Amino acid sequence: MTAAHLDPNRKMDFVFLIEARDSNPNGDPDAGGMPRTDPVSGQGLITDVALKRKIRNTVALLNEDAKQPGYDIYVEAGTALNAQHERAYAPDALGNEASQLDARQWMCQTFFDVRMFGAVMTTGKKDKQAGRVQGPLQLTFSRSVDPITPLEYGITRVTPTKQEDIESGKNTEMGTKHIVPYGLYRGEGHFSAPLAARTGITTQDLEIFWRAFTLMFDHDRAAARGELNLRSLYVFTHDDKYGKAPARQLLDRITIKGPGDATARAFTDYQLDIADTDLPAGVSLIRLIG
Repeated sequence: MTAAHLDPNRKMDFVFLIEARDSNPNGDPDAGGMPRTDPVSGQGLITDVALKRKIRNTVALLNEDAKQPGYDIYVEAGTALNAQHERAYAPDALGNEASQLDARQWMCQTFFDVRMFGAVMTTGKKDKQAGRVQGPLQLTFSRSVDPITPLEYGITRVTPTKQEDIESGKNTEMGTKHIVPYGLYRGEGHFSAPLAARTGITTQDLEIFWRAFTLMFDHDRAAARGELNLRSLYVFTHDDKYGKAPARQLLDRITIKGPGDATARAFTDYQLDIADTDLPAGVSLIRLIG
């Protein structure tokens, strides 16, 4: 029997908690790479785009050896999007005479992230476009429970970039590193079964998605992201494709309280409460992490 969170015929709503320790969870290019913040509340932010990038990279990594068809990545570093559209019209795919509708279906079948997240594929040559796809899986911005304190540290490197700097006697270069000492971010996501039917989502797709989601930080370590950890992942599943209760009513059942006047420096400084004793009929809660 298929587990509820792997059934593409069910609506799902989920909550996740991301911990950042001495790391930059999502740098803001408009602020010199400093961690993203809400300027009014001081809370930290992680964009949905940043998380989808990590999921895409992990899916590609998981499929590196198996090379299963249907798990190519559409939004891929170093590849133009128009070139991806044109693949649908190649002789070894649909051919030049294919309709845009056929091309859109081919893109869904070929690219995991088109099938799961959707895409706007209306750029490029008019006869080589692939339309629009509304993806069934969407993530929100993740927001820290408490205000964060972004820090900037000066660092030195013993090797200059340019040879002429060495010849002139320059032995070091200065740089900066941006971190959040500690932040606990809450994010949410939604899966629409009716939209999944349109794009062709399968149980295997959901298996790979959840595995990629739980592992995405383990394969994205970097000097500025040494301690990003997925601490909790709770999935509310409905026993039909449209849902048995509004998503907000379910997601609000999971609450996180900070340490009050104290400064949080660990996950254990927070109190997590889950109201799961009187769920609406047809709704179940699966704890994938936590």
